[in-house]
Amino acid sequence: MSMTASRRIRHRPRGSIVAVVDVGTTKIVCFIARVEDGDELRIIGVGHQSSLGLKAGTIVDMASCTHAIGQAVNAAEQMCGETIHEVLVNLSAGHIESHGVTIEVTIAGHQVGDLDLRRALAHARSMERPGETELLHAIPTGYAIDGNRGIEDPRGMFGQALGVQLHAVTANVGAIKNLTTCIADTHLAVDRCCVSPYASGLSVLVEDEKELGATIVDMGGGTTEIGVFLDGVLVHSDCVPVGGAHVTSDLARGLTTPMAHAERIKTLYGSCIATSTDDRELIDVPQVGEFGEDEPVQANHLPRSLLVGIIQPRMEETFELVRQHLEVSGFYQVAGRRVVLTGGASQLGGVRELAQLVLDKQVRIGKPKRLLGQPEAVSGSAFATAVGLLAFAQHPVEDLSGLTAGSQVAPGLFGRVGSWLRENL
Repeated sequence: MSMTASRRIRHRPRGSIVAVVDVGTTKIVCFIARVEDGDELRIIGVGHQSSLGLKAGTIVDMASCTHAIGQAVNAAEQMCGETIHEVLVNLSAGHIESHGVTIEVTIAGHQVGDLDLRRALAHARSMERPGETELLHAIPTGYAIDGNRGIEDPRGMFGQALGVQLHAVTANVGAIKNLTTCIADTHLAVDRCCVSPYASGLSVLVEDEKELGATIVDMGGGTTEIGVFLDGVLVHSDCVPVGGAHVTSDLARGLTTPMAHAERIKTLYGSCIATSTDDRELIDVPQVGEFGEDEPVQANHLPRSLLVGIIQPRMEETFELVRQHLEVSGFYQVAGRRVVLTGGASQLGGVRELAQLVLDKQVRIGKPKRLLGQPEAVSGSAFATAVGLLAFAQHPVEDLSGLTAGSQVAPGLFGRVGSWLRENL
């Protein structure tokens, strides 16, 4: 049995409402879902809006970002007739640091319980730098009792020392405050934050991939998020500050066409791999400044090979950076030979073949698991993070940060004394 299966998880009651907001560089998505029988989620409200006030995953204009979030949330609320009060939101991996840490706490022969895990979490919080970073996730990657490793769930076991191997994810306090302030200005509270590659992996990877080892590469507009899963849990997260919007910008400059037309051309004709017919296939490319009152005066007729010649170098650079980040972190080999691409930029033609060449791994394009009531228009790879946020909101497994660090298990004077004795004797 995997660690994921063995851990206790929090269930939301039937009929309760779950709301998430995916704040991306190019779009903002709000999903509202209702918990049904069998703990399944049914999407009842959807809102998505072009992003404003963000650049490469970073908020650069608080007022514009707040306005865009508010529009997405309002659209979702109007669709389902519900008013939400709190949301779970994602944070770009560009603002986070990923650490592997081993913690050992004394249990003095008593039975391991949630209090001992809270003590381990308190040790993990020592990685926070007050005013600079905050612990976002504390994900157990392994347990040991008295040095005996391989334990999947230590609760209920006896011993003298509990060892916990953690994947600790710390986030920049300023980035968290900027995001939560934008959410608060739309009159919503933030339930929890989840790093984007964690959410994307939960929605796209199958259980065998998470167990045997796989890397999720979420190719967004402003960033490319990296998450490594092994033994059922997230063991590493990272980010490359390049995304699909950079490809669009390269095309706009290289073809001297407006950004809107560059995005359209990329979507309709873009490819990462050259073919023998590219030189013969001509594409109409409207030029910057050559516009009349209603439509372009003229358009250049350019070969598709020119388009591929602009897209391919940028995509090669993106995958080279992904490979470098994995090699530097030490997870290039650990993650196995499986890579799953998702996100809007993964829809470019030839992206899987190019990724296989650069990363030297088996690559597939991943779509998020389809939820009940999910409209077809919002079920593609571009919505993987939003779907994953719902999965995380419903079952925040393998994350000690869901526990409070304090010993809030035995109220009253005797309970507090008992907890003190267990922690200090």
